[in-house]
Amino acid sequence: MSLVVLGLSHHGAPLGLLESVALDGHTATALEEAVLRSEHVTEAVVLSTCNRTEVYAESLTFHGALVDITHALAAACSVERAELQPHLYVHYEDRGIAHAFTVAAGLDSMAVGEAQILGQVRRALSRAQKHGHVGPALNALLQQALRVAKRVHSETEIDLVSGSLVQAGITRAEAVLGGLGAHRVLVVGAGGMGALAAATVARHGAAEVVVANRNPDRAVGVAERVGGTARPLADLDSALAQADLVIASTGARGRVVTAGHVTRALEARGGRPQVYVDLALPHDVDLAVADLDGATRVGLAELGEDLAEAGSAPQVALARELVTAEVATYLVQRSAQAVAPTVTALRARAGELVDVELERLERRTPGMGEAERAEVRRAVERVVDKLLHTPTVRVKELARDGRGGSYARALSELFDLDPRDVSLVSAPSQIPPALGEDG
Repeated sequence: MSLVVLGLSHHGAPLGLLESVALDGHTATALEEAVLRSEHVTEAVVLSTCNRTEVYAESLTFHGALVDITHALAAACSVERAELQPHLYVHYEDRGIAHAFTVAAGLDSMAVGEAQILGQVRRALSRAQKHGHVGPALNALLQQALRVAKRVHSETEIDLVSGSLVQAGITRAEAVLGGLGAHRVLVVGAGGMGALAAATVARHGAAEVVVANRNPDRAVGVAERVGGTARPLADLDSALAQADLVIASTGARGRVVTAGHVTRALEARGGRPQVYVDLALPHDVDLAVADLDGATRVGLAELGEDLAEAGSAPQVALARELVTAEVATYLVQRSAQAVAPTVTALRARAGELVDVELERLERRTPGMGEAERAEVRRAVERVVDKLLHTPTVRVKELARDGRGGSYARALSELFDLDPRDVSLVSAPSQIPPALGEDG
């Protein structure tokens, strides 16, 4: 079986298309179910963020899996396959593993090095586990990707250069409004990004922080942590009129802040300027807001441009080197694990033959004493060990070079190993953790 990764991201897809394929937890689960209905796929995990939507799949056949995953993705997003096709990327096996590690470490994000992706990968994996969509292969891969990402953030200084989307939005807002110390900030949405936005503007000394959310309890929780206040989303008109900076990130499927909302807010403010920072995908703030006098709208496209240069920082280069080394280590360990069942089955088969022949010898030589029988057994086992030593060592050496699979199959053929015997000693792929268990 082989890893296939198919998806699209901010690197090659227009923002409008990314909005169309953005999935919440329920639709991501439904897509996994659709992918798993393919006879070519055995495991599936969907990762959908404001930067990307990707399907990670363990496949029996590459081309069959690729066709079925593409059809399932297009159907799940109600997008024509012809519209998706030019923007899709595909990573297979080694490149897929490298991609998973790079994504989890934040090195493929719009805000290079951002740590929020860690939680998003963890939640995607947990959701797939809950629904039984992930097995030993993808579980091991994504758990290791999370461990590698933790190493990147703890052992490099990437956090010093990983300007977040929130910070980039605040920088844009301050260029219009000036420092936040004299301004009120409204955060619409109390999820992960909303909580980050509230905490960031509070650190910047905003005069007031207000959090509005459909779930009032979540709004209260986020507001209390930053010394702000909470308001129900039903009070949006009033809250917008009082806010100088609005940061929106709700994850809603439709527009939350419409041009009508903003028009009314500007009228109530008597022409005082406002900045709307839209961090959501699909976007929360109507695109038409940018055309209203007194309102400035900043979206992901603009923020992506502001953050583009971060990828050339030396800390990012060091993080990429760490990821590359981790990928190489993972591939070696995985190759060694792949040949281990064949080696175990080969030695078990040899042990069975030794037992059969010694039993036959015992029937033919009833007068042989226990000491002699023990010596004969040791001699036969030494011969078997010496005969198997070279092929065992060789298959492990080849596994380290990535060529162990074909050699293991040759051993199975030469020694007539029953595939069922090999599968019985196959254990789920568990790569030794680098930092301990992921929470």
